[in-house]
Amino acid sequence: MNSRIEKDSLGEMEVPADAYYGIQTQRAICNFPVSGYRARPEFIRSYILVKKAAALTNQELGVLDRVRGNAIVSAADEVLSGLSGQYSDQFPVDIFQAGAGTSFNMNVNEVLANRALEILGRSRGDYSFLSPNDHVNMSQSTNDTFPTASCIAVIFAADRLIDVLASLSEAFQAKALEFSRIPKSGRTHLMDALPVTLGDEFGAYTAALLRASGRIEERRNDLLELPLGGTATGTGANTDPEYRELVISKLSELCKLPFRKASNSFEALQSRSQLAAFSGALRELALELIRIANDLRLLNAGPTTGISEIELPAVQPGSSMMPGKYNPVMAECLDMIGFQVVGNDTAVAFAAQAGQLELNVMTPVITSNILMSISLLTNYLPIFQNRCVEGIKANEDKCRAYLELNPILVTFLTPKLGYLKAAEIAKEVLDKRIPVKEVLVMRGLLSKEEADELLKIENLL
Repeated sequence: MNSRIEKDSLGEMEVPADAYYGIQTQRAICNFPVSGYRARPEFIRSYILVKKAAALTNQELGVLDRVRGNAIVSAADEVLSGLSGQYSDQFPVDIFQAGAGTSFNMNVNEVLANRALEILGRSRGDYSFLSPNDHVNMSQSTNDTFPTASCIAVIFAADRLIDVLASLSEAFQAKALEFSRIPKSGRTHLMDALPVTLGDEFGAYTAALLRASGRIEERRNDLLELPLGGTATGTGANTDPEYRELVISKLSELCKLPFRKASNSFEALQSRSQLAAFSGALRELALELIRIANDLRLLNAGPTTGISEIELPAVQPGSSMMPGKYNPVMAECLDMIGFQVVGNDTAVAFAAQAGQLELNVMTPVITSNILMSISLLTNYLPIFQNRCVEGIKANEDKCRAYLELNPILVTFLTPKLGYLKAAEIAKEVLDKRIPVKEVLVMRGLLSKEEADELLKIENLL
């Protein structure tokens, strides 16, 4: 393999000749061959936008000359447009890496520096003319750029998830309307309870998803406050006095988002509470999705020995051994995704509390876990909507049959008969397995016409 020699503060090292990354990236490749997982494209994109905004700002403030500044900006634009092609393999740093993300920050700095050098007609690695540290990283530190890029990437990803949740909520609401006139037995403690409609249940799923989506949007908006400009410890060392305001403004223009500077730059470097809160909102969504998926599995259970009030679409054979078996596989997959999101949030919580003094160095694992969770949900929920929710059918006859034998219908008689007398009737209904109406008539408590009218399902609902 052809290579070039680069030098950093630790000494010299060989780097692949055709690589845009440099020696510090190469050290990270050697030091952290951990998971095989790399930074997600939205995070790389966000980081490069931070670098572009910094270069534009430094030029405007006169601390970075136009020749180098324009080359860095051009390199950033090229890499942004080539993340799925020419530059897709130039960000090899594992997501488990040096604390705070220094390895990845330098990976981005080196790629932009070497491409900028080529644009200027110079060789990769000619850092004496254009340096990853002195020019691409000017007015910056890993400590303020990494969490800034994290916030931007999460916002970009969250916006896609919010759109997906809006569509899934609409699909559940359509089912709520479709099933709005199908009465069924309610269940509390998994035992018979007062009647509801199947539409009521699906409408509640809609409301739960909308509430969870609203929480995600609230937490997403908190991330618009950025730590950029605080550099290493929040003091803004080695920056122009006007840098912080201007770079935030430039970044807002590039991302078309209303960013604002951190109200306290020291807290913004110390704390990852806003990212942790966003992860918590994903956990809330995951818990609701798990609950809904389990309800669908339960209501679908059967077809001969379970509840079987709904029928989930059969999308694949359910057994390699038992012919004709179909399983609720789409809901099962959603459960597993939900479990992973909850697990990711647990890792985020531990990482968020692990910050010490002026910096939380665990931001890389926070960012990667949040972006993984969003990706899992964004990728799968449209499939779940299309291949499960939209194809759900109601077993209306089964719903009504269960309801007519539900002894808890005696609840509607308590104002007339009292709680204890109604309980006696409920016991007799269970013992004889006959409808409440028949017991009332047999006991002479109501005429058939009175019983039919009092316990008419439509009236009860």
